[in-house]
Amino acid sequence: MCGRYSISTPAEALARLFGPLGPLPNLAPRYNLAPTQDAPVVRLTGAGARQLAMLRWGLVPSWSKGPGDGPLLINARSDTVRTKPSFRDAFHQRRCLVPADGFYEWKAEGREKQPWRVRRADGIPFAFAGLWDSWAGPQGERIESFAIVTTDAAASIAHIHHRMPVMLPHDATAAWLEGESAEAARLMEPLPDGELKAYPVSARVNTVANDDAALHEPISEEQARPVQRGLFG
Repeated sequence: MCGRYSISTPAEALARLFGPLGPLPNLAPRYNLAPTQDAPVVRLTGAGARQLAMLRWGLVPSWSKGPGDGPLLINARSDTVRTKPSFRDAFHQRRCLVPADGFYEWKAEGREKQPWRVRRADGIPFAFAGLWDSWAGPQGERIESFAIVTTDAAASIAHIHHRMPVMLPHDATAAWLEGESAEAARLMEPLPDGELKAYPVSARVNTVANDDAALHEPISEEQARPVQRGLFG
């Protein structure tokens, strides 16, 4: 699964990467973004224009009773996303791009786990394949939320975890956002091994309150000791 990620790229740079995005919000760099927090996503407006919006991580289906109705839906599996009721309509009608510059995963070592960071080898920001929905409550409250699509891990990082988020190639973002469902379905694959870089990082990432650039720094093999995984393990 993907339970933590980072996006420290300014909104203006995201607009250069993903195209015109309309009025841009002020984005604070996030080095340890966690479920239930707001994060930037790129989606289409009703008029078909691209928009950078802040949505809650953890999809709340429009037909549900609300955010406390069932488990927290932070990830959507690629093998069931087209048929599972929680995600089916969003996959066909409300796909989005989730800008990121890396994500964290925990490698099991017996009963303990060591955090690793995974990013593109070239260091360029990218987009996860995402889905979004809008829930309206009985008192007029509204929650716009998203989930990240996951797939089998690429061979080079399968020793860390058997699943990984779908990291879209740069030339595939338009097809995911604007293409037909069949075209989008073909994109739910791991990024090729040569395009990935993974390394162990400090156990400070286990604590949500830690949200600083030092979390991106690799640690040595001597420093990498298995630790108990944090809240989202």
